[in-house]
Amino acid sequence: MKDIHALYNEKLTSAAELASRVESGWLIGMDNAISQPKDFINAVSDRAKKGELSGVWVQTMLDSYPYAFYEDDSLNGKINGISWFSSAGSRKAVNGGYADVVPGYYRDMPSHIRSSWDYDTVAISVSPMDSHGYFSLSCTNSYAEALLDKTKRVYLEINRQLPRAVRGSQIHISRVDALYETDYALPVLPPAKLDETSTIIGGYIAEMIPDGACIQLGIGAIPDAVGAALKSKHDLGIHTEMFTDSMVELINCGAVNNSKKQTHRYRSVTTFAFGSQRIYDYVDDNPAIEILPVDYVNDPAVICLNDNMISINAALEVDFWGQVCAESIGTKHVSGSGGQVDYVRGACQSKGGKSFIAFPSTAKGGTISKIKPILTPGAIVTTSKNDVDYVVTEFGVAHLRGQSLASRTKQLIAIAHPDFRDELTFEARKRGIMI
Repeated sequence: MKDIHALYNEKLTSAAELASRVESGWLIGMDNAISQPKDFINAVSDRAKKGELSGVWVQTMLDSYPYAFYEDDSLNGKINGISWFSSAGSRKAVNGGYADVVPGYYRDMPSHIRSSWDYDTVAISVSPMDSHGYFSLSCTNSYAEALLDKTKRVYLEINRQLPRAVRGSQIHISRVDALYETDYALPVLPPAKLDETSTIIGGYIAEMIPDGACIQLGIGAIPDAVGAALKSKHDLGIHTEMFTDSMVELINCGAVNNSKKQTHRYRSVTTFAFGSQRIYDYVDDNPAIEILPVDYVNDPAVICLNDNMISINAALEVDFWGQVCAESIGTKHVSGSGGQVDYVRGACQSKGGKSFIAFPSTAKGGTISKIKPILTPGAIVTTSKNDVDYVVTEFGVAHLRGQSLASRTKQLIAIAHPDFRDELTFEARKRGIMI
């Protein structure tokens, strides 16, 4: 094999030159969040705008950058996006009919890729090469290994600002077809605003989490409120799909030390990290965090190996049966399944584990109840009635798992907003539910 630095120099080019190699009809694969090579994708989009390309598809997930093919419908047919999990940037395109979406559990994405997809190129943003010729996949490792298994070409964006994850996947220079260098600041998520409602909900959940528990937190005000309320706990562990700012705070204050975990003791486990610069600084050269493939991290059979596993996820609405919709408002697409079901099932199978679906009781300024007799027609069921465990609003906690329809309905009405309880009771009786 040639010297690694000679190989590097042979493959070094620019984002624009790399984009010039893309041909019409190509499928381009990317992993999520900050692993997406912004400069390359934008250069490909610029070629499509000029009419130089047609039939190009870019597969994305949780996009951390705005992409022209999701914002500009005039690019339809020239370059389009396919989303595994829609973010705010792709929803408009999906609902507008000029982007596609792939349903599925997050844990299953690597197997779907290996069985059903073939890529003309996979493009990944990575940290600089080490002395042995390896590039760290940095903060994201959810399904990159599967992408690399199913691609004809590997293109890398080398961003000097990406942290190096020492306990995560690496790619050697010998596997790379071309690369370019860049140096732009990483995207950061603005901190969620903790209002009274999220703080109350966070408090309810934190009261039910024992010392020594292993936690999965999502993104948003309620998970952040839970994190804030957990700072007085001891010996917590982390096994989560997304590593967040609130988790760094829990580590720094001593509430998390991962000492009571049954697997990966003394290490936090995640499949991607995304948030503030503080997160990226924490990941850099830190052996205390493992960033591993999602088909392992989100496997319920792996999740449940840790005792007292706690999962906290959100919902757009819940019906009397306990069916959870977290993906659409009626037929209007909002998001994907992500790892909600993975962690609901994993937590419920864990010894002492609990799963929480948490949300404010109302939407649109208090005019709509999120607890409903039936889901809005066309709504997507994310978590089934058979899987749901605890449901939490600012008015309390309902424990649905193993309960009858009548018990579920009573409990859900009790934690609905008072303005809607009489109406919900009337609808329950009209449907013959014994309450």
